[in-house]
Parts: sequence; C-alpha cells; structure tokens
Amino acid sequence: MDKIKAIGFDLFNTLITADTQALIDAMSRLTQSLQQSGLVLELDAFKKAHRDAALQFIKETRRHGKETHNRFWISAALETQGHHVSPDDPIIAKAVEAYFSAFPEHIQLIPGTSEMLGSLKGRYRLGLLSNFTHAPAAKAVIDSVGLTPFFDVLIISGELGYCKPHPLVFRRLIEQLGVKKGQILFVGDDPLPDITGALQAGLQPVWMTYVRDKNIPLSPSASSKAEMVDSNVPVITKWQDLIDLLDEK
Repeated sequence: MDKIKAIGFDLFNTLITADTQALIDAMSRLTQSLQQSGLVLELDAFKKAHRDAALQFIKETRRHGKETHNRFWISAALETQGHHVSPDDPIIAKAVEAYFSAFPEHIQLIPGTSEMLGSLKGRYRLGLLSNFTHAPAAKAVIDSVGLTPFFDVLIISGELGYCKPHPLVFRRLIEQLGVKKGQILFVGDDPLPDITGALQAGLQPVWMTYVRDKNIPLSPSASSKAEMVDSNVPVITKWQDLIDLLDEK
C-alpha cells in the first residue's frame, strides 16, 4: 500500500451538516423571489412540482454523471403553473441566489473539524470534492464556516459539470492534488458517490459515519443511504479515528 501524501474530503455530512430548517427557509426565499419578480404562484403546487422536477433531474444525473442545476428544476416547476420561463432567464438566476442565501445560516461544522484539518495541513495535500449543483453557493458555505484556507484543492461538481461517482471528477482531484492516485485517502459519508467512486478511481476510501451514527438528518440530501460499503473500507466515527488511521499508515 502506498504511503498517503494527500487527503480528499466530501463536504456535506462529512465536514459539515445542515439543519432541517435549511431547505424550508431556502424554498421560502425562492418563492418570495419569484413572486417579487411578478410571477403568481400556487405555493403548495409549485413546491410539489419543484420537488418532483428535482428528483427527476437528479435521477438523470445519477444515470449519466452530468451535474444538474436548480435553474432547470425551477423552470420545469414554473411550467406546471403556466409560466414559460427559460432556465437562463435572470428571474430564475435571481431566485437561485435567493434560495442558496439561506444555507450559510443553517450550517454547522462536525465537532473537531477545524482542529483536524489544521493538524493535517502542511503534512498532506488537502482537497475538497463536493457534489453541489451551484458552485458559488458551495464556496459561500465553505467560507462561512472558515474552511477555505485549509484546502489546496477545491472542486465543486456544479463548476466541473460532472459529479461523483463519475471518474472524471476523481481524475480532476488526482490531477490537482499532484500525487499518485494510490497515495490519496478520500473521506466521505455517502456509499455510492464517495466510497464506491473513490474505490473505482483507485483512491483509498474512508467511510465517515458520524452523521449516521448520531441520527442527524442527511441533508441537503444523501443519494444512497441504504447502500452497503465494502467491509475492507476503514470506518471512522470521529476525527480522532482518522488521525489514528493515518498514524498506522
């Protein structure tokens, strides 16, 4: 086994959590923005149509690996209410920003995260690889909890156009970390995108189960919460477990 020289991390439910109010507040800001732009909405029907559209687009994303974006969900939901608004319309762009403006207010670091990253920075190349549709919002969230300075590499699926577990995403992480793939540990909570994706890319995955073990809602979403993980993959429940694992390597 190669000596570890770099560590990649997932973001949501690995380094941070979002409380259950996040999506409620985000949707309220989204609908308010659309209404302020002059669109008349039947709110309950719109919210259902938006949820259905999101699920459909995300299903397609999982099939071909190309990242979706909220502007398509909003456009599709508006269509059900008789509003023909292009996904690229400024009205929708404004609504997307309103939606994501709620997130930084509802984010918490998993205990010990800053201290753990601080202890690893300089000893390893550190990368963050997140499936998040709207890259500016992801970066705002990362900034809001003070994580940006820790990372040498920051890759957001919404910026790249593809999402985990697509191999292109992990190839980009490997390229930017600048070490051999077998020398990279990848820590994530979601079995398919994080663990299976890392394994298939030749990285050494570590399954972070803090959020599951604490029964914290898997928000904003988890794509494969029922899936099993290869029994050979190390499992950590707190950051000291990661430090101990690295000491063994």
